Amino acid sequence: MKKELIFLGPPACGKGTQTDKLAKYFGFPHIDTGSLLRAEIKSGSENGKIAQQYIDKGLLVPITLVAEIIKNRLKQDDCKNGFILDGYPRSLEQAEMLEVIRKEIDGDNEVDFRATYFEIDTNLLVERIVNRRSCPKCGEIYNLISKPPKNEGKCDKCDVELTQRKDDNAETAQARFDTYNRETSPLVEYYKNKNVLSSIDADGTIEEVWERLLKVVE
Repeated sequence: MKKELIFLGPPACGKGTQTDKLAKYFGFPHIDTGSLLRAEIKSGSENGKIAQQYIDKGLLVPITLVAEIIKNRLKQDDCKNGFILDGYPRSLEQAEMLEVIRKEIDGDNEVDFRATYFEIDTNLLVERIVNRRSCPKCGEIYNLISKPPKNEGKCDKCDVELTQRKDDNAETAQARFDTYNRETSPLVEYYKNKNVLSSIDADGTIEEVWERLLKVVE
């Protein structure tokens, strides 16, 4: 049966890491809406050109355009057995649009659709964000507390100085959580009411969270 999976949870809860692992495990495409939008713009498609016009003006890409781009991606052959959506939906309006997209693509076929909520204390997430470092060369992500580099301040793979994003600070992190709580957290109740929601404890090592995730999506 075709699997269609979405992950819900606040910034830095570990969704991205687990999505990558799960996509490889199932052999499904991991559809990251941010990367998808950038790829659409790079391709020079009509939708990409329109999206670029909004971005150039410092405006958000209209949700109807984002939905159209996602629909076109989900129609591709590599999604016929399933997909994992990362970063979509982000609001109730987008969730309702996704319902329409799925009905158009799947028709009357039986589909295993699930939403997984990564539950974790916000204070722990602020700590994660503040202590996050990355390699400017290979993109490897570290955490000074839970995943420190072997050599202080240096990437294990490239041996170059690790960097910290300017917005990886407590004040910016809290602002991101406020936005999440206002716009995205209502999705938890939305999918709970549809009886497709599972929750997992996202506090733990990557492998511990991975084992919890497998129990609810397999």
